[in-house]
Amino acid sequence: MRVLLIGANGYLGRFVADRLLADPAVQLTALGRGDDADVRFDLAAGSPGALTRFLDAVHPQVVVNCAGATRGGARELTRHNTVAVATVCEGLRRSGCGARLVHLGCGAEYGPSQPGSSTAEDAVPRPGGPYGVSKLAATELVLNSGLDAVVLRVFSPTGPGTPAGSPLGRLAEALRRAMQSGDGELKLGGLGVQRDFVDVRDVARAVHAAALSAAQGVINIGSGRAVRLRDAAAVLARVAGYGGALHELDGPPGAMVRGLIGHQRTDSEHHAPAVPVHPYPDGCGSWQQADVRTARDRLGWRPRIGLEESLADIWMEAACRI
Repeated sequence: MRVLLIGANGYLGRFVADRLLADPAVQLTALGRGDDADVRFDLAAGSPGALTRFLDAVHPQVVVNCAGATRGGARELTRHNTVAVATVCEGLRRSGCGARLVHLGCGAEYGPSQPGSSTAEDAVPRPGGPYGVSKLAATELVLNSGLDAVVLRVFSPTGPGTPAGSPLGRLAEALRRAMQSGDGELKLGGLGVQRDFVDVRDVARAVHAAALSAAQGVINIGSGRAVRLRDAAAVLARVAGYGGALHELDGPPGAMVRGLIGHQRTDSEHHAPAVPVHPYPDGCGSWQQADVRTARDRLGWRPRIGLEESLADIWMEAACRI
């Protein structure tokens, strides 16, 4: 099976590439903006006609799109998340290859949801920021393209390779610095949100399954369980072996992250550094949890890797920077 992978050097794309390369039946070609791509092509700037000529030459049976941007202003997000997908869809429509399209969407397309609820694929999307809007527009382009296509709406990916600027990446970096400097107390903010974390390797398995399936439409990819960020912080501190106390800046008075053993502070520890409060960047409010029954029924997919293993891998990478 000839597969064209777009965005192979991104956070998700690297693991998708590894998963596809492990399948001896897959012949993989990578297209991207980097020098190490098999074919260099900028979807946000290139023309659909140029992409069509390449598709006709390679003649893939499946195109997997993992490319996109998570940060930047509305204009940049639109270029990389929406215009780029329009180029992919138009290039495929003009091509004679007849390839199936597997596009990676995002849980941010749904926007805020009711605490305690699970968001299914038939929920009305109401993205809460430019990123979610740009990804939702891309999904609509794919669904209305007339192509054989499926959109995997990935919720909060985590695990090895987690970007340092992400909420869990920032937590790991804060712990690394605290342990490096011997701080016995760490003050953190923004831990009240609850998110559905799914390991990036499980996401790659879902992409592989979708490439081999005939499923179309939107399919949620998540763990099916919301986890409070403060609880993830407690697990991360435990796997890191951090024996100090974690205090939540924006929690109830005197709040301490559960699961940690505090100790009597010395005078120097009264001035422990505070990690700045950052709003969770996806525009989804305080709660998000995926209904993943469609992935089970149509792809035969279930998450396999628990959050503790994902967090241990995040910490292993952070610890290497000590």
